[in-house]
Amino acid sequence: SDSRMSKPWEHRFPNLKPGNWREKSPATESYNCIAWAAGDNTRWWWPDAMNQRHWPQGLPRIVSLDNFIKAYETIRYEKCDDSTVEQGFEKIVIYTKDTALPRHAARQLPNGEWTSKLGKSEDIEHVTVQVLECRDYGRPLQFMKRRMLPT
Repeated sequence: SDSRMSKPWEHRFPNLKPGNWREKSPATESYNCIAWAAGDNTRWWWPDAMNQRHWPQGLPRIVSLDNFIKAYETIRYEKCDDSTVEQGFEKIVIYTKDTALPRHAARQLPNGEWTSKLGKSEDIEHVTVQVLECRDYGRPLQFMKRRMLPT
């Protein structure tokens, strides 16, 4: 039985079903999905023209898939083909709307599932990248990976 309260954002994600996701942290506005995928939970990453959000130095303040790929390349990510778990690597995925407009990013967990920050809302874990495919976020388009540093 699912006794949890439904969330105001749940209707945006038609593929969310009980059992394919779980809430992990409370809502906060201190960081967003792009930062969360990068492993940064201290800043809001976005290439806004007004310079009010964090964006890697030297990159243009424009929203394009190429620019988001370059942003993640500044922290050692490189493009890869898919979501297959690869030993020794961590992966992220950029979701785009209409092929070119980045709308969301998620980070893969060691078990092959994914973690996402939903805008100003909660962080959730979801079993596949497709779970968050929707009109707002578009679809998971570009996968990237980086070698994990020894801990």
